[in-house]
Order: sequence, then C-alpha cells, then structure tokens
Amino acid sequence: MTALNRAGWRPEMNAVGGADDNVTFTGNRALMLEEALIFEIGSTETTGVDFDETAPAADFGALARTAPIGLPGLSESETVRHYTRLSRQNYAIDLGLFPLGSCTMKHNPRLNEKVARMSGFADAHPLQPQETVQGAYAVIHELAEWLITLTGMHSVAMSPKAGAHGELCGILCIKAALEARGEDRRVILVPESAHGTNPATAAFAGFTVEDIPATEAGRVNLEALKARLGPDVAGVMITNPNTCGLFERDMKAISDAVHAVGGYVYCDGANFNAIVGRVRPGDLGVDAMHINLHKTFSTPHGGGGPGSGPVVLSEALAPFAPLPFVTKQGDGFRLIEEESAGEDHPQTFGRMTAFHGQMGMFTRALTYILSHGADGLKQVAEDAVLNANYVLRSLEGVLDAPFAASGPCMHEALFSDKGLAEGFSTLDIAKGLIDEGYHPMTVYFPLVVHGAMLVEPTETESKAALDQFIGALRSIAMRAKNGDPALKSAPHFAPRGRLDETLAARKPVLAWED
Repeated sequence: MTALNRAGWRPEMNAVGGADDNVTFTGNRALMLEEALIFEIGSTETTGVDFDETAPAADFGALARTAPIGLPGLSESETVRHYTRLSRQNYAIDLGLFPLGSCTMKHNPRLNEKVARMSGFADAHPLQPQETVQGAYAVIHELAEWLITLTGMHSVAMSPKAGAHGELCGILCIKAALEARGEDRRVILVPESAHGTNPATAAFAGFTVEDIPATEAGRVNLEALKARLGPDVAGVMITNPNTCGLFERDMKAISDAVHAVGGYVYCDGANFNAIVGRVRPGDLGVDAMHINLHKTFSTPHGGGGPGSGPVVLSEALAPFAPLPFVTKQGDGFRLIEEESAGEDHPQTFGRMTAFHGQMGMFTRALTYILSHGADGLKQVAEDAVLNANYVLRSLEGVLDAPFAASGPCMHEALFSDKGLAEGFSTLDIAKGLIDEGYHPMTVYFPLVVHGAMLVEPTETESKAALDQFIGALRSIAMRAKNGDPALKSAPHFAPRGRLDETLAARKPVLAWED
C-alpha cells in the first residue's frame, strides 16, 4: 500500500481486526456516509414553510384532506442536504468503472446530453401538429437510416421503448407473418445462452418455448437445433454475442436451417456494442433484432429508464412492422399513426405504443453516431472486445474462466466460483468489491455457469482504470481462495453491512412506522 493510499487512514475504522484487514487495494472505503431516514430527521408536527391559517383558495370538495398528511417538515437546506447525502451513497458511471456484464454501462458523452436538452427536442410534445415537429421527425428518420445501414437490414420500427419491448415487437412481427401465411406454428426455440427475457417474451406472445442446449464451448449446439426444427417451429430467438460473452460462429448456418423449414430468426441485439461496425446481422440471415440505444449508443442506462429499443427487420418481416412510424414525403415528413392509414401499411400487426416518446434517446443516439462516424463505431466494438479480453487474460490463474479455451471473448469476460476456498462463493467476491469502491459485476448469470461472474468493461475505460479494477478483483479473489474470514462479512466500509437479501426480497418493509 502506497503512502498516498495510507494517508487519511483512521484507526477507528478497524472494525474487523488489524489495520491490514481494512486496507483496500485501491484505498477506497466505499462512501462511509450515514444518513437517517427523512422521517427520522424531520417532525410531522412542523413544516419548512409558514402558512397562514386560512382556508385553501380552491374548493377540493371530497378530495380535501381531512387528516394529517404525516410527512416530515424540513427546511429547504435540510431537504437538499438529505437528498444530496443520499445521492453520495449511490454508485454511478461518473464515479468509476461499472463492471455489470451484459449491460454495457459505458460513459455517456456530455455532448449528447447537451443536444438532448436543445429547445425543440427537449420540449417536443407528442400531440403537437406534425408541421411543428418536422425537425424531430428528421432526427428519427436519419437515425433509422443509420440503424438500417449498420445492421444491413431492410427497415426499422422506432417506437419500442426498451429491449424487452423490442423483443415483443419482433416476435409479434413474426406472429403476424405466420398468420398472413395461414400457418399456425406455436414453438419458439431459445438456446441456453440467450438472454432471460427471450423465453419470457415468446411465452407472453403465446408461443411454447423449448430450450436448445449449448456445446461445451458455450455456443449453440447446431446439430441439436437442426434436429428439433420442423413445421411447428415459428422461429428461434438467439443472443449474439451470447451471454457467455462469445460470438455464435454458426449464426449463418442456424439462420439457413431455420429458414429452410419456414421459420424466422430473432436476434437479441443487447450486445450489439461488441460488433457494431464489424458485423451486419442482416448478412447473417437475421429477420428481426432489437437495438438497445441505451447500451450501444450511450443513452443513460439504469433505474428503469430512459430506454429505447428500435427493431430492425428483414424484407420478409418489414410489412408487419407496428405503427406509428415516420415516412419521408417530398421535402417533409409524415407520421403514420392511425389504424385507418392501412393503405400505407396494410399488414401492420397494429400499435404497440401511443407515441414514439423518446426524443431524448433518439437525439443522444444520433449525436453519438454522428460524432463517431462509421470508422469510430467500428473502433468502439474493437476497443470493447480488447478491454474484455484484457480483463479475461489478466485474471488467468486467479479466477476460473470456463470458456477461456473457446478462444477470445467478445465484449464481456465470464468467470465462475470454481476454485474458491470451501464455504466461499461469488457473493463474497461481489461484496468484497464494494469495499474496494466498485459496484459488483453481474453475478449468478448466465445460469449455465455455476457461480457466474460476468464482467463487461466497455470501450470507454482506460488501461489504467482496468488495471486498478483487475488489481482489486485479483486481491479479493485471492482472499476468497485463501479463506479470509473477514471476506464473509464484507462489505465493512459501506453505509450498511451485508444484508439478508432473501429476507429483504420476501418481506420488504415498504412503509414507515414510527
């Protein structure tokens, strides 16, 4: 530990044992902030503002409150400080590397944020007359053209709001295409290495889901898939690169086999960041693929939104795309949004959403694309893959990597808990990372690997940032392999210690009780 990292060390922090027990690799000690609940800070008997004891100006009738509201009264400064202190307990991409696997938590360029806040975009309303939002339509149309070009597909549905919503859009297009052919195919094949939302989406759309096993190398078992194909198979939902962080080398052969029996190919594009500018899914025989703009093209990600999941479609599925959509007419643009506009799109499966509603996501994504250019987007994928392989190979001999022998990984490195001391698990390593000042990686996913740890460093992390994270993870892994008992009770430096997460999930306390 360097003198710099030793500076500021407080002996009273020795909650576990000797001083060395609490010295982290990075010198970080999580956030070490203690903040009471807002009900514990303020009193329900007071308010932060003085009001005259007069009747309200409006007549609320039966809606008027007849009992105390029960909210704590705080001054403005107390309120601001409370929420600011809470915000400091949150981890964010602006604080450090966010190693979540299969989520692409990259840095969000501030240029994109500036454009998204421009007047005319930020304040656009979905019910404005079409002639007043021609610029917004132009952005949607240009972004759509970029997505079609980057994927080698025929068209794109821009209205889906997120990845799973996009999956549903693609599957409904497949369902509509089969109905137009007069075929009642009810089986969707989903490989073990696909994202967990894939089978859920297919089931929600009314299909029966059947699993396709993976090979020992972590990829789709092509022969098992071919053996299951038949007249009842509507299609396959495949994630490429898959959740093991591997590219499906047999993708074209899979598509050809599915098409040969009359089925369609849905590709989960959540991992498009690993291949953008390098591989066009359309060239691989894909019929539908959603693109998470909030992963590949930098929209802020997390917290339930915002999100956007456009779906690119092959020529075979394009006629069945949903409303609404933007079309260019002469020197302007028109939004096709009514079912009565059937003459423009007679085979649409209908409407998934009332409006596009994500101008912030569209402007950020288009800004990201234009600022990078075609060559820059290609470098994005190359750097993301390089960083992931650097993490994978730097931890050889420390953490088990079940598919390391399968060749280079793509955008994410997959490890397991094999080789840890008895009684130690992935959870202990994840909790130890909190003490090092990092949000843990994705744990226990994918399910095909016992004690999985999935790390996606993204292309926006420098070698120095990766080296620090690798050093921290190596340090914790060695502690787990050596059976360090202090690791079993980590984190020690966080505002709260290790929680009973199972009990918290099953019996959450959702209301304040004095």
